[in-house]
Amino acid sequence: MTAQTAKIATRCACGSMAVRQVNQFILGDELWWDSEFLCDACGTYLCEHAGPGPAPDDVRQALLAAHGPARLRLVDPLPSLVPALKVFREVSAASLPRARELAGELSDDRLVGTLSEMEFLKARLLRRGVRVDVGR
Repeated sequence: MTAQTAKIATRCACGSMAVRQVNQFILGDELWWDSEFLCDACGTYLCEHAGPGPAPDDVRQALLAAHGPARLRLVDPLPSLVPALKVFREVSAASLPRARELAGELSDDRLVGTLSEMEFLKARLLRRGVRVDVGR
């Protein structure tokens, strides 16, 4: 399973410093994220979120800061944009112009994100016959 975790210092309602742990992973055939909050001072523990879907920007940024970005690269040139466009539209509900931008980023080795996001896209693209690899 591809997964990443980051810990973020945050303030608890009790006034003490607490830890928010964010995670992103692939479960089944979906990209998931979750967030947990723990304050050692007062004992507050919360599962703030657990479920499929794109992670919010603060979660993505924490993961990227902790682990750095992963890059999706084409193994072979795209003979047709159609399979990649279909994947980008399915995965992110992107408009056709945005899907074209993402396909352009993929073609130019500029498509980056969290490791889990790139592994998720890789699996979807491979199923459509688009040979890609994930690197740093």
